[in-house]
Amino acid sequence: MSTSTDPHEKLLQRYLDGQCTPEEAAMLMEWLRQTGSHRKVLLRMQEEFNELVSQHPEISPEISQRMEARLLQSIRGTKVRRMPVIRWVAAASVLLLLAAGGAFFLSRPAKLPPQTAQTITRSAADIAPGSNKAELTLADGSVVTLDSAGNQVIRQGETTVRQQNGQLHYSTGGQLTAAGYNTLTVPRGGQFHIVLPDGSRVWLNSTSKLRFPTAFHETQRIVELEGQGYFEVSKDAQKPFIVQTRSAKVEVLGTGFDVMAYSDEKTMNTTLVEGAVKVKEVRLRPGQQARLEHATGNITVAPADVQHAIAWKTGFFEFDNADIDDILRQAARWYDVDVVYKGRLKNLLFGGRISRNLPLSELLKMLEANGARFSMEGRNLIVL
Repeated sequence: MSTSTDPHEKLLQRYLDGQCTPEEAAMLMEWLRQTGSHRKVLLRMQEEFNELVSQHPEISPEISQRMEARLLQSIRGTKVRRMPVIRWVAAASVLLLLAAGGAFFLSRPAKLPPQTAQTITRSAADIAPGSNKAELTLADGSVVTLDSAGNQVIRQGETTVRQQNGQLHYSTGGQLTAAGYNTLTVPRGGQFHIVLPDGSRVWLNSTSKLRFPTAFHETQRIVELEGQGYFEVSKDAQKPFIVQTRSAKVEVLGTGFDVMAYSDEKTMNTTLVEGAVKVKEVRLRPGQQARLEHATGNITVAPADVQHAIAWKTGFFEFDNADIDDILRQAARWYDVDVVYKGRLKNLLFGGRISRNLPLSELLKMLEANGARFSMEGRNLIVL
């Protein structure tokens, strides 16, 4: 690559060439974290990558150089046009390195040391990422299996349920018939999208469950959530929308928000994108997150990185100084694997963004590039 006098451009060049020291990488991380315009460019490039990741298996040196040139353009402030569909792919082109300390970085796995490459080979079972799949339990107890390919119509009294392309859509005939309750259960390795009878939309993450009535006849619209869901609620001032979890209820008037309420997490997190919600009488403003500790019931409210909170919905893992346990819990849900600890990884924090459309092996490569070690035994992910 060409030489440059800009210190940050030089740092990026050194990083892309695999020559950055840990101290230099930390400097680059901090600069990227502070410079919102550059982060936006990287995120846009990651979104383009996400569109292409399933199409091409390799990345050529020529394309790698073009990617580097584009990043340098973003640092210089040059207008960057959308790149054409080209051969961007492999874990290297994910456009960030999950680096100790956390940051948005670029990674080139070809420069991994031999020991790391061997470990990756042992652990890379190419377990496929999750997909649209779920089970719908009807009011009479019968169970309907749902997936991406299914197209069917289910009738329950005056309620019609249509499944199409990984989505359920409820509609009623307008009569005030008795409402039954349905439960949508998303397993490990799954996700699903549902349109409720009032028109509200819910995206469910893996290992999640939503219980809801087939019609909202009461003065409140109440649904029960286990796991994680993103909600876009239809406005109805006369019928507040309430999400009930095991720890608290989230009361809504009409809004977009994310609730993460997994039982194996220490906190229940409610992140408000737009509108207004209350968590145990604590009102949030857009861009805020309420964290409720399961053990104590205490709530703290702080500014939220909304993109981080809903990254799963848009097809990404995103970490910000996350420890390895947090990352592996998410990986276990999405890839349907069991994590077994034979060793412990201490003082390793990771940050970054990677497509959820990649196989498990690509996520492991990123982690192993920064000191983690794994092997695979069937669907057991062994931490060495």
